[in-house]
Amino acid sequence: MAKIFVTHPIPGAGVDMLRESKHEVAVNRESRFLSRDELLEAVVGCAGLLTQLREAIDAEVFDAAGDQLKVVSNYAVGFNNIDVDEATRREITVCNTPGVLTEATADIAWTLLMGVARRAVEGDHIMRAGDWSGWKPTELLGGDIEGRTLAILGAGRIGTAVARRSIGWNMKLMYTARSPKPDMEALGARHVDLETALREADFVSVHVPLTPDTHHLLNADRLAMMKPTAYLINTARGPVIDESALVVALKTGKLAGAGLDVYEDEPALKQGLTGCDNTLLLPHLGSATIQTRARMSELAARNLLTVLDNQAPPHAVNQIQA
Repeated sequence: MAKIFVTHPIPGAGVDMLRESKHEVAVNRESRFLSRDELLEAVVGCAGLLTQLREAIDAEVFDAAGDQLKVVSNYAVGFNNIDVDEATRREITVCNTPGVLTEATADIAWTLLMGVARRAVEGDHIMRAGDWSGWKPTELLGGDIEGRTLAILGAGRIGTAVARRSIGWNMKLMYTARSPKPDMEALGARHVDLETALREADFVSVHVPLTPDTHHLLNADRLAMMKPTAYLINTARGPVIDESALVVALKTGKLAGAGLDVYEDEPALKQGLTGCDNTLLLPHLGSATIQTRARMSELAARNLLTVLDNQAPPHAVNQIQA
């Protein structure tokens, strides 16, 4: 019997699946993230960890857990919180939950796109404050969506799902990727370089993973390439955008607006961002539907249990030699 620790409460059947196994299961029952010291104490003796994106899972955690640690199953599609190279060196399998959150995250990208372009939140604030005096020809004029150009940065599952949703708005599509993507080409999308995408698009939706190469991919110089009438949407990873440079671009009229679900220093926001009226800011809701979070829960549990049973998990991000 192995020891498993779940670092934060999760919805769905995942914890029940773990408890129905032959293993000893402990769960952080508090609706808060553990301090670093609490985490290091809780993982002692564990063979499996079910972790969250906000938690740094590194050599210190591996040392605290001990040599019997076999698997870290992240309750997320991203895994930049885990030192995968160190895990691989120690023969620890790292797993994630791709696929199940594709459609929900694509929906949030479109929520941001439409909401910021049509200034929906600003309008809601006016109504709730009792400040609306009736229809006016010039009130809260936003950006058109129908027929405009949408650039997808990173044409993976989620980026492709966002592109697919644009068909109903008769948008022109372009995308960036290392190589042409048949699914994107089938939608009529053009494969372009980053600079072309930024210069020509009316909407830029970010879907690249966070790597050393994509950290601050959209810096001040690249943000300056965008049209002053363009909108930037990010549901990928916060540090892909230089948030301080984005604040400057938004405040000086170099961008029409931005819709963000992820942030550079979550949960903190860069100074000035909340003062930009031309933003729609969501608290990392990409996968936040009842059904999606439940499927993530089950997949994270299944990943963990299959490794402990010495089988190949549904989704591993590293290869461990048998």
